[in-house]
Parts: sequence; C-alpha cells; structure tokens
Amino acid sequence: MNYRHGYHAGNFADVVKHIALIAILDYLKKKDTAFTVIDTHAGRGAYDLAGEHAGKTGEAGNGIARLHGLSGPAALSTYLDLASGERYPGSPLIAAQLLRPQDRLTAIEKHPEEFAILEETLAPFRNTTAVHTDGYARLLKLLPPPSRRGLTVIDPPFEATDEFATLARTVIAAVTKFATGVYLVWYPVKSSVDAFLGEVLAAGIAKTLTIDIGIAAPEGKLNRAGLLVINPPYGLAATMREIGGIISSPMQAEIRVAWIAGSE
Repeated sequence: MNYRHGYHAGNFADVVKHIALIAILDYLKKKDTAFTVIDTHAGRGAYDLAGEHAGKTGEAGNGIARLHGLSGPAALSTYLDLASGERYPGSPLIAAQLLRPQDRLTAIEKHPEEFAILEETLAPFRNTTAVHTDGYARLLKLLPPPSRRGLTVIDPPFEATDEFATLARTVIAAVTKFATGVYLVWYPVKSSVDAFLGEVLAAGIAKTLTIDIGIAAPEGKLNRAGLLVINPPYGLAATMREIGGIISSPMQAEIRVAWIAGSE
C-alpha cells in the first residue's frame, strides 16, 4: 500500500485525524507552559485538492467536501476554518498555525520533493523546524523534549511490508523515553492491525484510545482507518464521539471511539 499524503488529502480518514489533532492541541494550550509537537512523516504540509495527486483520486469529495457549513464543538469549527482556504492543510501546517510563541514544532519528512515543499510551507512560522531524514529514527533522538510536554504525530505512508512492526517498535521505544507524552498514530485497518495493537498494549501502556473510521469504497481502495491515541487528554473521547455524531452522516462514515486500555 502507498499512502503518500497528497493522494488522500482531505479524505474521510484525514478529516478525523486532523480534528483529533486540533482537539489535542487545544487541550495542551490550556496550560501556559510550552509544549513540543513532533510530526514524523509530515509530507509537504499543504495540498491542492484540485491538483495532480488529490485530483487523481478525488477522495476529498467524500471527506472535507461534505462538511462545509457544519457547526459543532471548537475542534470541528477550527478544523473547518483552517480547511476553508485555497490549500488543504496537512498536520504540520495545522499545528504551525495553532501553536503559541512558546511552543515548538519539528516536522520530519524523508522524501526529497515532499521535504522541499514542506520547508516552503513552514517558512513563515518561526517556531517550526523542517528536518529531511527518517522520521522513526529522528523521533527517538528528540525524546523527551526539553519542555517535557508534547504531542507526537506518527502517520507513515505504509509503503514497506513490515511497516506495522516498525511502527510498533518505534511507538514502544518512544513511550519508554517519554512516558507522559501524547501520541497520535494513524494506520490503515488491515489484517495485521490486531497484532500491532496487541504488541503496543503488551508493553503495558496504561491509557490508550482508538478511533475507527470506515466508509463504503470500491474494492482495492482505502475504506477503513484508525487512530491510536496514547495518553489521550481528558475529554478527548467524549469530544470525538460528539463530533463523530455530527460528521458521520454527511461523510456516510461509521466512526467508533473505544478505550482499549484504561478509561477517562
């Protein structure tokens, strides 16, 4: 599977991932103390939904395109505001736009062409750094952040056959180094996902939430994805359930929020 961001920008899974990202950032901003965001597979940061990649798949038509005019909790309203411009914002641009002066973003991208555009996208934001390297390896060198407060976004392309195994090892190693951090991990739902989730849970992580998003799609197309949230902020589950109830009908999606370790 190749989940290069540009082909799927603004689709059903992107919508839920980005709303969850905003909800987590809103929570972190409740305290004045600084925090750090690390995005391990940042992509180019912003996408033209009518451009070559997104236009080829048309997946945004079943995602963000169906949500204009909705209203709801703050995270949904903020998302719709940020997604209303000429370019659809990826995770690093969303974070960059919402950070305060004391907060920091490190956005990592391995693909040379994607990284060059990412640098341009983040250039206006002084408290951001774009890094051209392997996201898995660099993440472990950046933890724990100096602020001791932070969010790590892990959204791999799933090009490698052993991606789930690499992802599990990295998540466990990251939590070992920075146990109090929040982790937002995206994955396509396929046969190996249960083994991935089981391996993460076996590491003894106390609080873990999953958000599952499914749609009807032609055979061979992505029709189900998930988010693993480690150390979810208080109230995130309730917020995502409420927003899920608002956006699921327009997107013709099923959105399920469940604790797989711990509870509110």
